[in-house]
Amino acid sequence: PPAAAPPAPGGARGGVPTVRSDRAGADPAAVACDAGRRGRTEGADVVLVDTAGRLQNKQGLMDELGKIRRVITKEAPLSEVLLVLDATTGQNGLNQARVFGEVAGVTGIVLTKLDGTARGDIVVAVQRELGVPVKLVGLGEGPDDLAPFDPEQFDAWSVRACAARAGAAVATRRRGAAGASARG
Repeated sequence: PPAAAPPAPGGARGGVPTVRSDRAGADPAAVACDAGRRGRTEGADVVLVDTAGRLQNKQGLMDELGKIRRVITKEAPLSEVLLVLDATTGQNGLNQARVFGEVAGVTGIVLTKLDGTARGDIVVAVQRELGVPVKLVGLGEGPDDLAPFDPEQFDAWSVRACAARAGAAVATRRRGAAGASARG
């Protein structure tokens, strides 16, 4: 059977004009450059370049990211570079932030997956390390689930997540103890 078509990028699903290459293996910097030119030609206020899937321990991908930044800044001023961090990420998130900060000049953080039991504690360490603010939080998968960061709300999420984890641990221990007494 034929292979399924790749999913539409988030922008296309949300009705936002999207620039992508029709060629497999196209140069990401060239695609970013095309997006910048198209944005300028069409009078766009903002052009978003999504470089998702970059692993900080893959030097080739980091070199590409640096190239994307250099190419974009030739087309238009770069006003914001947001690092998207998964709230479930542990210490690796700090390593990722360091490398991305050096290569891309991160100006802010988007913390995603706060709709579950993740506390997002890593973001505090990343903020201290990079000296950049958390700008947005992801509270789900939909286009309207991105919200401005609110420190008080973040504290509430963190406490709820901690309580949910503690409750799950207590319930697990109780089930384990009940099983032991039933066997005993």
